[in-house]
This record gives sequence, C-alpha cells and structure tokens, in this order.
Amino acid sequence: MKFGPLPVGEVVGALLAHGLTLGGRRLSKGYRLTGEDVAAATDAGLAELIVARLEPGDVGEDTAATLLALALAGDGVAVSAPRHGRVDLLATRDGLFVCDAAAVDGVNAADEAIGLCTIWPGRPVRAGATIATVKIIPYALPGDVLARACAAAGPGALGVRGFALPALSLIQTRLPGQPDKLFAATVEATRERAARLGATLVSDEICDHDEAVLAARIAASDEAAVLLIAGASATVDRRDVIPAAMVRAGGVVERLGMPVDPGNLLCLGRVAGRIVIGLPGCARSRKRNGIDLVLERIAVGLAVDSAAIAAMGVGGLLADAPERPEPRRATVVE
Repeated sequence: MKFGPLPVGEVVGALLAHGLTLGGRRLSKGYRLTGEDVAAATDAGLAELIVARLEPGDVGEDTAATLLALALAGDGVAVSAPRHGRVDLLATRDGLFVCDAAAVDGVNAADEAIGLCTIWPGRPVRAGATIATVKIIPYALPGDVLARACAAAGPGALGVRGFALPALSLIQTRLPGQPDKLFAATVEATRERAARLGATLVSDEICDHDEAVLAARIAASDEAAVLLIAGASATVDRRDVIPAAMVRAGGVVERLGMPVDPGNLLCLGRVAGRIVIGLPGCARSRKRNGIDLVLERIAVGLAVDSAAIAAMGVGGLLADAPERPEPRRATVVE
C-alpha cells in the first residue's frame, strides 16, 4: 500500500487518509475519492491530498478484518459486519469464554498493522456480548501478512462453551443458635447460582456440624452429580469437619484453599466419583466469588482439580463485597 500526499488531479480511486470537508460535504477517512471530489478540492484551492492507494496483492481493511475474525471464531462465536477496519466477535450463547492465548499472541506478532484484543479468558458471558475485536490499523494488509495472521489464528482460537451444569445438591451444617434465615438465604443464593448455569438444585438439607453426622449425609446423598456443603464454620484445615467428613465417607480431599478472593476457603473433594465442594462462607452471598469460578468450569466440561484451582490466581482478585466483615483497607507497608 502506498501512503502519502498526491496531486489532486491524481487522487481518483484513492482512499482519503484523513477526514475532510469538501464542497459542504464531510468525507470520512477511508472514503474512496471521485472526480466530483477532485473538482471540489480544486475549487477549495487544494493542490494535494493525503491518500492511501492499494497495490496488487493488498487486501482492504474491512475484508482483511473479516477474514481474520472468521479464522479466529470457534464454537459459540459470530462475526459482526466490518466498519472502518474493525470487526467484533460476539458470543452466540451464554457460556464461558475460552481462548488460545498463544494464537492471540501469534496473530498480533504477525504484523504491527493488526490489533487483536479479547476479554479475560474464563470470563462468563451472555449471548450477544463482545468477546474480542480485530482492528486493521492501515487501510489494507499485504496478502502474505493476512495469510500469516490467519494461519496463526486457527482454526477457532476463540470460543464460548455453553453452560450445562449437572444437577446440584446442598447440605448445610448447623451449630446451636444459628438462625433459620441464614440457611434459607443460602438455599436461595445456591438456587440462583445453579439457574445461571442451566442447572437445578434438586435437594437441600441441614445436619449437625459434626464429622460423623456429615459423613453419613454425604454417603447417603446421591441425587446429583455435584454436592455442595455449606459449613456452620469456616474450613481452615484438612482435619476440620467438612474435609474430614469427606474422607470418612470414603472420598478424598483434592484441595483445601484457592487463590481467589473472596473464596479462599473452598474445599474440593470427590466421594464415589462425585464432586463434593465445601463452600467458602462467601458462597452464602449472591455476589460473584470463588465457587462461581469452579461451577462455571464444571458447567462447560473443563477440568476441576487441584491444578486448575491453583491456576486461578491471575484474575482471582474479584471485586470487593460490601458485606465483607473486614473490608480491605488501603494500607501501604513501608
């Protein structure tokens, strides 16, 4: 592509580099100039215009952006119409955004003329949400550059995995003096959390906060593929009530604790092939916290194990929750 000033008499068919008003008309950047525009520019006393001219093998910005976006789009993703060299990639369903980060880096490394940006991987999205944008910086790309970028892109580096969470069961443990409204609120928050991911809460029950009692309830609970346990007190050690009950029921504790805040005190285990999760205290709230990150992965068929949870630290500092009993303070340690 050639770019620069050109005598007015030679600009027919070239692309206007910058927006300009001629003869009372506003011409936008990228506009293809005509003989009428030449006459208007001459009448305005302009000797030259800054323009772009495509050369053989060049691909216009809109076409290039569209082809690259199509190469990137995987399952659950649609491509918008181009505008000024920009194309958005849109979620076609509710689900979890997944991307091949190396492919995104490869596309951007193909040439500085390409700008591909995405939302954070692992973020839940609704149908219609923009998950990524492709922008071609100049008015055209050389064909070989476009081919190199498309090869780096795919196929289908960006996708949205639809939610299909298995049914959930909930057990809450109770200590003397705890109010009924606490347990009712936890059931409603869990029911809403399940519904957002396309699942149902098929059972909920309350038992004493006791290792042997809870172990018996875990062993007897088989209505759902995922069992959630909301403890009467926080789980802070593998010998605490919830993880110890998982082991007593014949299961294993895969991980205690997660690098997500709020949500640090989550306990992940398996009993008889079922996923069993000891909930952090913040799971009683409807606000987004660590349990949402875990359930979203389960809902789209991604692995949920100790390694997956350990990898949640980047992006794991979630928004402050107003109900947090000890809010974060802006304290500087010197």
